[in-house]
Amino acid sequence: MATRLFFLVFGLLFGAASVQAQQAQTQQEPQLPDGPGKDIVASICSGCHSLNRFTHTGYTPDGWQTVIAMMRNVGAPLTPDQVPVVTAYLTKNFPVPADAPKPVVIPGPVKVSFKDWTVPTPGSRPHDPLAAPDGTLWYSGQMANVLGHLDPKTGKFTEYKLPPMSGPHGLKFGPDGDIWYTANFGGYIGRFDPKTGAVTKYPLPDPKARDPHTTLFDKNGILWFTVQDGNYVGRLDPKAPGGDIKMVMSPTPKAQPYGMVINSKGVPFFDEFGTNKIGSIDPKTMHITEYQLPHDNSRPRRIAITSDDIIWYGDYTRGVLGRLDPKTGKVTEFPSPGGPKSQPYGMTTIDDVIWYCESGTKPNALVRFDPKTQKFQSWVVPSGGGVIRNMMPADHGHEIAIAESGINKVGFVEIH
Repeated sequence: MATRLFFLVFGLLFGAASVQAQQAQTQQEPQLPDGPGKDIVASICSGCHSLNRFTHTGYTPDGWQTVIAMMRNVGAPLTPDQVPVVTAYLTKNFPVPADAPKPVVIPGPVKVSFKDWTVPTPGSRPHDPLAAPDGTLWYSGQMANVLGHLDPKTGKFTEYKLPPMSGPHGLKFGPDGDIWYTANFGGYIGRFDPKTGAVTKYPLPDPKARDPHTTLFDKNGILWFTVQDGNYVGRLDPKAPGGDIKMVMSPTPKAQPYGMVINSKGVPFFDEFGTNKIGSIDPKTMHITEYQLPHDNSRPRRIAITSDDIIWYGDYTRGVLGRLDPKTGKVTEFPSPGGPKSQPYGMTTIDDVIWYCESGTKPNALVRFDPKTQKFQSWVVPSGGGVIRNMMPADHGHEIAIAESGINKVGFVEIH
């Protein structure tokens, strides 16, 4: 069971993490450099995927330690004495690429400060942050199979184990105060009671829907969610017996529905990371409408929305911040400060200002874009970021909650 989960998770992690790595899979299998650890890496890693998956990816020493811890969390057959050997081998031979883009700092009127905490379990890969009204922070410890809770005043963490092979991903508070999450490895929607620790599972009705991704509540208390590789968008009614789950498939094959927002009229919008499209779904009929972006190689990964119902997206493959007006279909693009390889990722809005992370720069950059002035401001993430996959407003818009998955940290960005 653990080995099967390891194979599944490695494919999900490295298959979706780098478009360049996906393309590299079609190339000839690389020859690993000689040295202590080569045979271990070749035998264990090549058991479930092409070695191109990580030879075209480089990490800092801390990053490789985190990756190895993540793999061990889900059953990679590495013994304790092999871990330092493999870590040293990968660190030496596959560092951060020399041509990795550096963050571009653009000064501006806003000041921010960063504060973060290392989560308790190594290799947790904290994925989504969830800022609570009481000032505390919840997060999905995807590779540790936990929901975590941080009290920033004391620095105290509490971890809550989930059912085996869940792989929690997206998090949202429900109208009842429970935490709803997508079980990205388990193929179900979960409901967690913070008071008792009790978990209720709502299995998705199609076995192809194995990787639910983002979750979001509308104003009527209906839970909407995307299923990335399963290519579905779905809804769940918490008040109905069994959740009354309904799902529809994207009209575009392998579209990979990903991030999601809901507009002022209650219409969910979602981006399709596997193609160059943004979608919307009618909340009554569940009919999907797709808006095609002008560039064939655009791949929107996260989206945000402003009060005028304009959709903003980060074009992961082109290093662009995009603006879509669903009323007209007009798209306007703004090159991200870090350039075409900056890989815009985690994204949110505060007072109609766009905030997002450039996950491809080393270290990561936090970027602010004001639609009124059409000006950028940016900062280097002091910890390095390690890929900030998601973010959300906290403390009534005075802070941004972040999860720094590649370095096993969660934190806040205070806006001054």
